[in-house]
Amino acid sequence: MINTTLLFTMELIGTIAFSCSGALAAIRKKLDLLGVIVLGVITATGGGMFRDILIGNIPPALFRNPFYALISVISAIIIFFSVQSKRLLKTFTQIERYNQIYNLLDAIGLGAFTVVGVNTAFATHNNDYLFLTVFLGVITGVGGGLLRDIMVCEIPSILKEHIYACASLAGALLYALTCRIFMPNLAMIVSALIIIAIRVLARHYDWNLPQSKLS
Repeated sequence: MINTTLLFTMELIGTIAFSCSGALAAIRKKLDLLGVIVLGVITATGGGMFRDILIGNIPPALFRNPFYALISVISAIIIFFSVQSKRLLKTFTQIERYNQIYNLLDAIGLGAFTVVGVNTAFATHNNDYLFLTVFLGVITGVGGGLLRDIMVCEIPSILKEHIYACASLAGALLYALTCRIFMPNLAMIVSALIIIAIRVLARHYDWNLPQSKLS
C-alpha cells in the first residue's frame, strides 16, 4: 500500500512543476497575469481532469478538492513576478537557459503525475486491466501539457519531440508491473525518477523518434 505522505508529496511536486512550466509557456507568449495563471492551472490539473472523466470520477477531484488548483495558482503567480525581477529576467530571456528550466520542470511534472495516475487505477480497482492502468498513468502525465501546448498554439510536445509520451509510457508500465513485486513506495519513486531521467537525457542528447522526411 502506498504511503499517503508519499502520494501527497508526488501530487504536490507534480502540481508545482507543471504549473510553473505552464506559467513559463504563457510568459514566453507574452500573456498577461490572468493568462499566466490560467495556463498554469490548466497544465497542473488538466491530466487529472481527463483521468477522472475517463473512470467516471465525476465531478473531477479538481472541483471537489481545490487545494491543488490553489497551489497551482500560487506557483504561477510566483513565477510571473519572479520573472519580472531584473536578475531573473536576464536568465529567462536566454533561450537555452529558459529551455533547460522549462524542460526540467516539465520532466518532473511528467514523472510525478504519471505514477500518480497509475496509483489512481489501483485505488479505484481498475488495475485488473493493464492497458487501462498504463493509459490512466500516461493521460494523467501528458494531459496537462497537451492542453498547455494547444492553448499557446503549438504542436503538442507528445507528438514531436524528445521521447515525451514514450517516457511516460515506460514509467507507467514499469510501475504497474513492479508495484506488486517490490515495495510499492520504492516502485513509485523509481518509476518517477526513470521518467524524469529519460526526458532529461532525451533533451540533452536530442533523442527523438523517427520523423517523416516529406518536405
